[in-house]
Amino acid sequence: MTNPSALWHTSAQKSLIRTQPSLPLTDGQCRIEAVYSLISSGTETLVASGQVPLELHRSMRVPYMEGDFSFPVKYGYSLVGKVIEGNKSILDKHVHLLHPHQSECVVNETDVTVIPNEVPPQRAVLASNLETALNAIWDSGLSTGDRILVVGMGLVGSLVAHLARQFPATQVRVAEADSVRQTLAKNLGFQLHDSSDVPFDVAFHTSGSSAGLQTGIDGVGNGGKIVELSWYGTRSAKVKLGGSFHQQRKQIISSQVSQIPPHQQARWDYRRRKQTVLELLKNDRWDEFLTATVNFADSPQLFDKLRQGDRSQLSWTIRY
Repeated sequence: MTNPSALWHTSAQKSLIRTQPSLPLTDGQCRIEAVYSLISSGTETLVASGQVPLELHRSMRVPYMEGDFSFPVKYGYSLVGKVIEGNKSILDKHVHLLHPHQSECVVNETDVTVIPNEVPPQRAVLASNLETALNAIWDSGLSTGDRILVVGMGLVGSLVAHLARQFPATQVRVAEADSVRQTLAKNLGFQLHDSSDVPFDVAFHTSGSSAGLQTGIDGVGNGGKIVELSWYGTRSAKVKLGGSFHQQRKQIISSQVSQIPPHQQARWDYRRRKQTVLELLKNDRWDEFLTATVNFADSPQLFDKLRQGDRSQLSWTIRY
């Protein structure tokens, strides 16, 4: 049996592929042969660049991560693979799980979710980021007819915008400073925000920049909500709260996927949320959000580009 390989970040400047030991199965485990995994560019670039604050080194850990954020570290959280060994009920089925980028892995059966036949394996890698987007929709209290601004058209921002425009009678506008991302947004059918737009009811911020957050704050009207999805790592965010923010009782709401919003917790758990996004992913339209694929062997070089600020694609999928 060939030993599996995994992507490791060995310093803030370097990533490489390392051979991993092939682990034996124990009761309740299965062996997964990876097919695809998704790079969550915002978070993973911060991890690969050493920008995880020391006080978050424990809470930011993900399942099956190895090493630590001071390097070396093996990190990632959206992998799709085929069960090649394990319980007969899931054998030969494609599954999704939270796992770093690795060609083969042994995991607990309770950590995998079988992908419906209607969802192609490559599309299923969107599941983790779509859970982030769904959480943000819940946090926002979005309603029929709302005027919505999405600031930052990376993958998470585009998924939020697509979910938002499915609410009846909503008006969705997107704000993006990067010209390449503006083109990607227009290709997905989104209308760009301009100064003539009326005040918004809700703004979602995903750009990870102070300027983007300020755009969200200034864009909503009296009593409006700004849902902050960005994670800044060790960077500071500077905004002006001396204008309309205080007088108009605007709200900034933190949204983070690791916790289900309090008003949903009595009825929802992580498995129900995962099943919901897989049901959503049965729609072929989601394929438009998968814009680039890289071979696993070339993934270290891709992280070199991401560290340098590459924003040429909406998403990057690793193919094994």
